[in-house]
Amino acid sequence: MSTDAANSDTPALTHFDTDGQAHMVDVGAKAETRRVAVATGRILMLPDTFGMIRAGTARKGDVLGIARIAAIQASKRTSELIPLCHPLPLTRVAVEFALEEGAQEGSEHAVRCTVTAETVGRTGVEMEALTAVNVGLLTIYDMCKAVDRGMRMEGIRLLEKLGGKSGHWQA
Repeated sequence: MSTDAANSDTPALTHFDTDGQAHMVDVGAKAETRRVAVATGRILMLPDTFGMIRAGTARKGDVLGIARIAAIQASKRTSELIPLCHPLPLTRVAVEFALEEGAQEGSEHAVRCTVTAETVGRTGVEMEALTAVNVGLLTIYDMCKAVDRGMRMEGIRLLEKLGGKSGHWQA
């Protein structure tokens, strides 16, 4: 790390030690507090694909129901997917889908996924919420790709985080 970076007001990256080697952050001295994170993202698709999801007529079954289970499962397995994440005992994971129908002729149709993850612990649940959104959207893609390979995901981001030393943050 350069001297300028070390002396700046920019927070240090916590997943690197003083020698620049990756390590898992020690959270043992942190207080256990209620931690909440809300993340969102959406998948854009053709009107026919959107209609199939809304009507529940996909050949593979209930697209949003399966995507909800996939998102919850992914949140619980985040530490297996992201190398330096701590395994967390999640107390709640809520997955909501909103159908966003294109308002004008030719405008895009989308399914928005919003995930709220909660725990009582020493580290936040941002990665669990973000992982859940990604996997929920990927599941929609997987279940509908036979009819719409051009679907695309966008706007995947953290909306809000509560708890811990840094307190409340909102996008």
